[in-house]
Amino acid sequence: MESHIKILGILHVVLGGMGVLAAIAILCLFGGIAGLVGSTAAAGDSAIAVPILGGIGSLIAVILLVLSLPGFIGGIALLNMASWSRIYMIVISALYLIHVPLGTALGIYGLWVLTKPETEALLAGQRYVTGPPVRY
Repeated sequence: MESHIKILGILHVVLGGMGVLAAIAILCLFGGIAGLVGSTAAAGDSAIAVPILGGIGSLIAVILLVLSLPGFIGGIALLNMASWSRIYMIVISALYLIHVPLGTALGIYGLWVLTKPETEALLAGQRYVTGPPVRY
């Protein structure tokens, strides 16, 4: 089960990292467009358009960061086997179910991995023993 936790952590870090990179790309794209409009348009038109373009780009970047950073942080916590990461990532995996199609697959896999008793014991720092109980 430890390998499943590591795989889940890596997948969350990759998906969260892609979201952070997309936010940076959107911010650069809208900033570049705003700069281009500001330098080539007439003074009156650009005075109106530049702040609007910058605001739209900033808003999209903030939304992407808000949606991506929790999964990125939780993925790092899973890779470090932090005890708090199990409950946190159960919530994140449940929220990912609405991100069709990759988020849905990752959310289902995350819920499957994180609700196992072996995972709970492993992340709590205990050893999970399988098999019948030992009688003395």
